Amino acid sequence: MNQQTVTEGKSLAILSYFTFIGTLIALFMNLEKKNPFTNFHIRQMIGLIIMLIFSNVVERYLHSWTGTILWIITFSFWLYALIYAIKGEMKLVPVLGEKFQVWFANLGN
Repeated sequence: MNQQTVTEGKSLAILSYFTFIGTLIALFMNLEKKNPFTNFHIRQMIGLIIMLIFSNVVERYLHSWTGTILWIITFSFWLYALIYAIKGEMKLVPVLGEKFQVWFANLGN
């Protein structure tokens, strides 16, 4: 991927990491442009949102530390992904990043 593609998609990629609303805004604004850098980060964030929902469900219904630990892991992954979006790099979230790219491959295409 060339630097121009990254530069053009960087602001929407960063926006996608700020709440679910930011992800939706980035997704809809990128539908016309179809920037692959932005799509990559949108797919990562949608996976992180699902991880967050899962951690909240586990914490609520199992009443254990497992949900809190999952939340901390999700937050760490979110921070990791945001930093690489700011740097202009396409780094997969550890462990599940590849799966997010496969599961959400049709999103935004």
